[in-house]
Amino acid sequence: MTTVPPNPPLPGLLWAMSFDARGCGHPIVPGEPLPDLDAFGEGFVWLHFDLKAANLTPLLDAGHVGPPALFEAVFRPDEHQRVTVEGGHIGGVVADLARPGAKPDAAGRLHFILGPRSLVSGRTGLVESPGAARESAEKGRPIPSPVLLLETMVGYVVASMSETGQRLAGELDGIEDHVIDGRVRDERRRLGPIRRAAVRLHRQLLGLSAVFHRLEDDDAARHLHGPAVDAAARLAQRLDALDRDVSAMGERARLLQDEVGARVAEESNRQLYVLSVLSALFLPPTFITGMFGMNVKGLPFADDPHGFAFVAGLSLASAAVTYGIIRALGIRPPRG
Repeated sequence: MTTVPPNPPLPGLLWAMSFDARGCGHPIVPGEPLPDLDAFGEGFVWLHFDLKAANLTPLLDAGHVGPPALFEAVFRPDEHQRVTVEGGHIGGVVADLARPGAKPDAAGRLHFILGPRSLVSGRTGLVESPGAARESAEKGRPIPSPVLLLETMVGYVVASMSETGQRLAGELDGIEDHVIDGRVRDERRRLGPIRRAAVRLHRQLLGLSAVFHRLEDDDAARHLHGPAVDAAARLAQRLDALDRDVSAMGERARLLQDEVGARVAEESNRQLYVLSVLSALFLPPTFITGMFGMNVKGLPFADDPHGFAFVAGLSLASAAVTYGIIRALGIRPPRG
């Protein structure tokens, strides 16, 4: 069996694991020769790289990562989600969730090349699924093929997205209860982040689902990698179902935003009505008191001992007449 020598070491290699015929994974310690990725008996090898520091030229020159064109398509800096089938290998870039500690709003990406006896994967940022799959293999979970290893990693992504969707749905339930009960306070502010998260999740799911649908419909892939196409069909079905739920949740958040906005507008209109009525009621008395407060001679009631009572009564009467005019015109407060 040919091997890839450990010296010089492969820069950027985060870990290497070998899987036997039963699917049991074993870490390959530093300095241990790497088995030939395309001739590893009944098992397979998994190499995972930090693409920012990796130098995969030795593997490419040895022909262990598929055709050069596929290698260039998968491991170039562009992180657009895609899948390519060439020379008996499947390569792609799929969405992954950023691990805690990554930059805010980071979009994780998992790059991979799937061979008959190998899986070479890499990432440029902090992502979740490779570490979760490695931990699962180290705990003894059997993973008998590279296809199932890739499905396991993407399965963790789908599960994490599903948990995120359930958390957002729970928050929406609480907001909806408050809106129905008429307790609209900071719900509008809370709905913004939920809707933004739902939109981002939908975009990730849409791209991820499209990748596996393309692989499912690829005749060359079905001829060379039937198990991979079957795994793609299973993943696409899960992603489509989850995307429908996330899309419905995003629409629900939008409708709640509209309803909260309408409730806030109703409350503002009600307050404006009260202020307008008060302004109208106080306008005639203000005019009367202003007129009688002029410092000129000839004002009525100036020398009358009951002048103040007359002016006060006139002010109240003007306010009452104004209120009667408002009612006669049919001006009513807005109804909730």
